Amino acid sequence: MNPQAPFDTALLRNRRTRAAAGWPGFNFLKTRVADELAERLLDANRSFDIGLDLGAHGGEIRTPLLATGKLSTLIHADSCEAMLAHAPRPAAVMNEEHLAIGDARVDFVASALALHRLNDLPGALIQIRRALRPDGLFLGALFGGETLHELRTCLAEAEAECEGGVSPRVFPFADVRNMGGLMQRAGFALPVVDADRQLVTYETVFGLIRDLRGMGETNVLNARRRKPLRRSTLMRMAEIYTERFSAPDGRITATFQIVYASGWAPHESQQQPLRPGTATQRLADALNTDEIKAGEKP
Repeated sequence: MNPQAPFDTALLRNRRTRAAAGWPGFNFLKTRVADELAERLLDANRSFDIGLDLGAHGGEIRTPLLATGKLSTLIHADSCEAMLAHAPRPAAVMNEEHLAIGDARVDFVASALALHRLNDLPGALIQIRRALRPDGLFLGALFGGETLHELRTCLAEAEAECEGGVSPRVFPFADVRNMGGLMQRAGFALPVVDADRQLVTYETVFGLIRDLRGMGETNVLNARRRKPLRRSTLMRMAEIYTERFSAPDGRITATFQIVYASGWAPHESQQQPLRPGTATQRLADALNTDEIKAGEKP
């Protein structure tokens, strides 16, 4: 374990292994994201031969992606062998942060709800770009910064009130701006990043906690407090959550923000930006308006 890294990878592996047996009952977000990735694949102007499903879980993206007719073969890869047992074949146990494939070996890489738990996301994106053949496509989806903001707020307030301090309990998720910068740093061409919000309702906050355990997404931060949360703190958190984040029908609401990222391995056939100063038409002419030079008043 590297104490300087955000996540305790050994604990993450153990919790995902424990959650694997019941995973099919908790894959509803993965299934929703799989359909969205398939829609984005349909927008691609080419087809792909060999694809890699990185962080596969149970291989939920397989059927929607292959149904597009844009992809011939999909290999599922996950660092958790027990989780991968649910996935169709071909499949391989593979550390998402240390890809066991060479450069330019696949035409397409997809990753659904796995990259957010990596200690070295920039390094993983660089490896994904290198694994792609020229003009290969990457489609990724990961939890964004607004995810579980309700739970984060209520836990912090309950801990401060009941225990006199606050400890980290929710992952430090990436936001749209950060992800866009990481895609550019990794060397992807034509990167596009956007986000969607999924609102899930529960009868009580304990239903949300049950789902997080079933997904293998509970707290594995190295900076976490090692003592269990007091029962009094947990009950106070539930009270605050109900007071602040209840829907009109009395059910509580939890936000899952999904950040989607796409990018291409560079290729000479791709559209290139023009060099500064090479434009042949003024923007003002295109907009049918008057040009106002810098320093002039309108």
